[in-house]
Amino acid sequence: MTQGPETTNAEGGWRTARTSVSLPEVHASIPVPATGFARKFFAFAGPGYLVAVGYMDPGNWATDLAGGARYGYTLLSVIMVSNLMAILLQAMAARLGIASGRDLAQACRDAYSPATTIALWVLCEIAIAACDLAEVIGAAVALNLLIGLPLIWGVCLTVLDVLLILYLQGRGFRYVEALVLGLIVAIGTSFAIELYLAGPSLGGIVGGFVPTSEILRNSEMLYIAIGILGATVMPHNLYLHSSIVQTRRYIDTYESKREAIRFASLDSTVALMSALFINSAILIMSAAAFHGSGHENVADITDAYQLLSPLLGTELAGLLFAVALLLSGQNATLTGTLAGQIVMEGFLNLRLRPWLRRLITRLVAVVPAIIVIVLYGERGAGSLLILSQVILSLQLPFAVFPLVMFTGDARKMGALVAPGWMKALAWPVAIVIAVLNVWLLAQVFLGI
Repeated sequence: MTQGPETTNAEGGWRTARTSVSLPEVHASIPVPATGFARKFFAFAGPGYLVAVGYMDPGNWATDLAGGARYGYTLLSVIMVSNLMAILLQAMAARLGIASGRDLAQACRDAYSPATTIALWVLCEIAIAACDLAEVIGAAVALNLLIGLPLIWGVCLTVLDVLLILYLQGRGFRYVEALVLGLIVAIGTSFAIELYLAGPSLGGIVGGFVPTSEILRNSEMLYIAIGILGATVMPHNLYLHSSIVQTRRYIDTYESKREAIRFASLDSTVALMSALFINSAILIMSAAAFHGSGHENVADITDAYQLLSPLLGTELAGLLFAVALLLSGQNATLTGTLAGQIVMEGFLNLRLRPWLRRLITRLVAVVPAIIVIVLYGERGAGSLLILSQVILSLQLPFAVFPLVMFTGDARKMGALVAPGWMKALAWPVAIVIAVLNVWLLAQVFLGI
């Protein structure tokens, strides 16, 4: 493992010398063609899809299922607004990485004292472990539903994906991106078939995307709506995106970086629309199958799986649901292990061998999952899934506020500083996300 020297630049910008880069084994490894919009778009396509999987992981399923079962299509507008917030923040993360050559973790180390940096790193590691925990449990539950594999063995089996990502990254980062995109397509296809089987109301869907004041008046509906908002932006995605956009080999000039920011933002916007479709599809399927059928209290993934086939009249419905859950959990674990490497290298300027770093990340998630399953069984795993989302909520403001501050600072970003309209949107979004997450935590711990 290595560490780089610390210096102060003459402009009062980044405090650490730019001697290290994010993910050095794949940094600037993907060439960008000099001409052609389509060719350039294809070259930059990929990082957005790695980020998008965090918005459709098993941790989001419970709120989508509950929202659809209890309130029909009404909360589709909340999913849409949440997705728009995510698009804005991910675009800012890409801008930070490309303009400054620093990922968000490195930027925090450059700007803050060692004590603050260590505190932020610890919080981020806890959040990544919590996110990984949700993905491990989701994949294990899916294996249990599909083939009857005991949860504890399913959790242990998820360790093997560390070997897969190492193998693919050794062949080139494009292979990792291709696998993630393939899994997203498979998940999307599964839910497209689910929607066909469920036969939802098209008028209800269109009406659901229109915000209504009923969400604010109904306290129980508001609680689920805040749950959807609070679970949308994953803190590790901001660190991840600001790093993996640097895998493209663009020229270190203002014009080239500006173009790279434009294509990276387009990539993440298109990719996050797939997350919008999948999250909306979960809620729509739940609304069509459970709302008004006497099953309005369905929120548990296992209960939803068991009820889908009888209600929709075909075994295919439950099978596709479980397959999509397995793919979703597996997909998110791939990006979670990458995020773990990025934050350790970024915050501490400390490099471990990739296989060791990723194995540590996975074991931190697997061990508590095994303990809870042994002690409390399947229902304990469901509670642990909810707890993981609460932990993520704690970390979120510590990632969002530095991101908005750094991208709006001309000393750090130069001519590529975030434009005024972006800052005017980002600050209210950051404040809203922070307030909603604090409100959720108060609900959980104080019963407000």
